[in-house]
Amino acid sequence: MIPVTLSIFFLHLILFIHSSSSSPVSISVTPKTLAKSGHPVTIRWSGIDSPSKLDWLGIYSPPTSSNDNFIGYIFLSTSPGWESGSGSISIPLVNLRSEYQFRIFRWIQSEITNATRFDNDHNPLPGTEHKLVESGEVGFEPGRGPEQVHLALTGRVGEMRVMFVTHDGKDNSVRYGLTRGKMEQTVGARVLRYEREDMCHAPATDSVGWRDPGYIHDGVMTDLRKGKRYYYQVGSDSGGWSDIFSFVTPNAHLKETIAFLFGDMGTSTPYTTFDRTQEESSSTLKWISRDIDAIGDKPAFVSHIGDISYARGYSWLWDNFFNQIEPVASKVPYHVCIGNHEYDWPSQPWKPDWASSVYGKDGGGECGVPYSLRFNMPGNSSELTGTRAPATKNLYYSFDFGVVHFVYMSTETNFLPGSDQYNFLKHDLESVDRERTPFVVVQGHRPMYSTCHRPKEVPLKEKLVEHIEPLLVKNKVSLVLWGHVHRYERFCPLNNFTCGSLGKNGDHNWEAYPVHVVIGMSGQDWQPEWEPRADHPNDPVFPQPELSYFRAGQFGYTKIVATEKKLTFSFVGNHDGEAHDGVEIMAPGQVLNDAGTSSEEEATESWYHVKNIGLLVCVAFVAYFLGFTSHFRKEAALDKNWTRLKEEDV
Repeated sequence: MIPVTLSIFFLHLILFIHSSSSSPVSISVTPKTLAKSGHPVTIRWSGIDSPSKLDWLGIYSPPTSSNDNFIGYIFLSTSPGWESGSGSISIPLVNLRSEYQFRIFRWIQSEITNATRFDNDHNPLPGTEHKLVESGEVGFEPGRGPEQVHLALTGRVGEMRVMFVTHDGKDNSVRYGLTRGKMEQTVGARVLRYEREDMCHAPATDSVGWRDPGYIHDGVMTDLRKGKRYYYQVGSDSGGWSDIFSFVTPNAHLKETIAFLFGDMGTSTPYTTFDRTQEESSSTLKWISRDIDAIGDKPAFVSHIGDISYARGYSWLWDNFFNQIEPVASKVPYHVCIGNHEYDWPSQPWKPDWASSVYGKDGGGECGVPYSLRFNMPGNSSELTGTRAPATKNLYYSFDFGVVHFVYMSTETNFLPGSDQYNFLKHDLESVDRERTPFVVVQGHRPMYSTCHRPKEVPLKEKLVEHIEPLLVKNKVSLVLWGHVHRYERFCPLNNFTCGSLGKNGDHNWEAYPVHVVIGMSGQDWQPEWEPRADHPNDPVFPQPELSYFRAGQFGYTKIVATEKKLTFSFVGNHDGEAHDGVEIMAPGQVLNDAGTSSEEEATESWYHVKNIGLLVCVAFVAYFLGFTSHFRKEAALDKNWTRLKEEDV
């Protein structure tokens, strides 16, 4: 038999002779110049002999990138009529502050069998040995102004932060005012930047992952009037000005709070790349945009609790993410906390022995640098990295928004007693004015409670329960939100895995424990399994524990609408834009009046009233008449008028 390597040699020789004797492959791209990110180009090709489903289009920026260092690829077979050797593909491009180029390659089956390069899903990366053709360069018009505009609260009344990116770092400003035609207030923006040498390990430090991040600008609009819509632009006369955006300022005495909250969203790309991207992020942002438009001139904000872009060392995915969120983040403040995929690396400074199975290299070598510089959250929390990388920021902070006090924590850095973070959380929670903000919502990335089967996370959960939960319970935190697990799960009011009594039906010994909810279902599609039965760990049967009231595998986001008396929390599914679960939490000292009961007749002051939306009402009604409600709860832990909604996996 002819050796395999010799067979491959002859195959390559045949391909070379065939291509030499046939018409050359042609490629064209239109337009040659784009006005701004998100505008599409169309790539056309012809003259490919014996087209194969393995023929692919590589996307490169900058054009000097080696063949292996593409930013993404698309198989030509996605184009109708590709079998003829001709076709076209249209895709939107994000401005990476350098030109693009497109190259077509032939990939053969033997190269798949002997592949040595794989993506993070263990799929072989397409081979680049047989390049058929490459295009001319495509770029973006100069002078069109900055991009990646996003807002954030500063924690101070009368201010709004705005951040954006330019290619050259020259002086840029923010101009703003109460009408589009009269933006007469102006403020400068400081400039930040990070370099390849600031990254901690591959792929962030390698040419395959690193791309120039541009210059990050940070300006603060001041002297804003309360409860007003402001219009603003960012840029300069020499470099151009952005589109005009607008936002509504919060009122210091705002009696209603609106927030949109989720974790683990990521970004969607029109191509396949080295890491999995998150197509569902587009749906999440679509429905949130709908909700923001619906509230009109009411202020609101977005909360994204970790695993932000899932760039994981492939820097252009940060650009893609910020361009994707700009339609939302330019209208309302966009707040974040750090997750494992922004930070974790092998030599991170805080990695106790019990956390050896918890903290790995999920950050792709970024060690928190892009996260720390591309966002600027309230407060001044930071942790040194122990490298030349700048200190990690935006770790823990808090602010008031209407009737709710919001607190953010880091599960990736030291939160144990004696740490700066623990001291901050303790002091902050003990200092909340519950007359002004009757509700407190705490958020972090890795969950304290989850019924997903992730044994390696157990040590961290135990530390959170041991050290952080007592602060939550003692200070009567209303709601605790977590990400990391890519599902939705709501628990009963909890303290040390025990459901609290709800203060209904004359029970005077009620306990107002925090309601924990996992909300990491906004984009990342890797789904963990639920916890199996202890005596049948290998069987795909996943009973729902009694402390878990509702769990779902569908994508979506959550929403808070709070008044002085009641906080309503709801889970909205991406598949239909409708609410599928919810809880109502009453403010401290407030009486929830049931139908037909006056406040004088109701002796017990209740803190929590859980209201299962829509389907739950129907389920509870039918279950009552069928006599099955006793199976849905533990008598000692749950109020008898409550019904636990079963999981809704879609």
